[in-house]
Amino acid sequence: MRAAFLLGGAGIYAVAAMVYKALGLADFVKPLTKFRNLWEVCAPLTFLECGSDELFVGRAGYLCGALVLKQNLGIEVLSPEQIKAICQAIIESGKQYARKKRKPFSLMYSYYGTEYLGAAHGLSSILQMLLSYSEFLPTGDRDLVWQSVDFLMNQEQNCNWPAELGAMIERENELVHWCHGAPGVAYLFAKAYLINKKPRYLDTCIRCGEMAWQKGLLKKGPGICHGVAGSAYVFLLLYRLTGNSKYIYRAQRQVWSLYANVKLHVLPLIIYD
Repeated sequence: MRAAFLLGGAGIYAVAAMVYKALGLADFVKPLTKFRNLWEVCAPLTFLECGSDELFVGRAGYLCGALVLKQNLGIEVLSPEQIKAICQAIIESGKQYARKKRKPFSLMYSYYGTEYLGAAHGLSSILQMLLSYSEFLPTGDRDLVWQSVDFLMNQEQNCNWPAELGAMIERENELVHWCHGAPGVAYLFAKAYLINKKPRYLDTCIRCGEMAWQKGLLKKGPGICHGVAGSAYVFLLLYRLTGNSKYIYRAQRQVWSLYANVKLHVLPLIIYD
């Protein structure tokens, strides 16, 4: 999976470029060029049989990598034409899948046959990346993205989101993870609020934080994906959005729980997982 940002070559090239640049090495251009060249890998509509659009291995992840590089290096890694091509592939892929499955909405995606909604493999992170590059979308496609954001908002069940489309949340087995659930979905609505300032997106993001506060002390370790750190980051996000110091307190309490409940010698091994 050469073009994967989190699970493949694109992520390695992106990190190498940032490390070399931080060390003042001119060699940072080499991994940067290798990252850029991968756009051709993920441009074909179905370049991965498992699903070509999600965050870990798909186009959304590749766009996320380009965004991280721009933020850290001050360089637009991809040309406007390359960005437009990748965004158009994501949109067309979502349209085709929605038509094929006769969905009553315009954009939907699957990963290994499952219609995920959450940040790891699902609709929320795909839409977040499309919003991040919304200036490269034609007006009609931009409207479809916003309609999909509102559709996802309406899938909320008691301040949380099911892992996949159409599922009902079982309270005894509720997932409140970055990968599946409110802590990951929050970032999409934060991005939506930053773009158009509509209060409903901020309100939804705040409800995500309340769920993370109530049920975010997870038992699967300290990591981001399905651990306590994934919950704690939501409070840092909400502090940046609102300036309310209670979110700093909540983030601190989550971090304190790591030291209180996790054996420190395993932290380096599972900090992301």
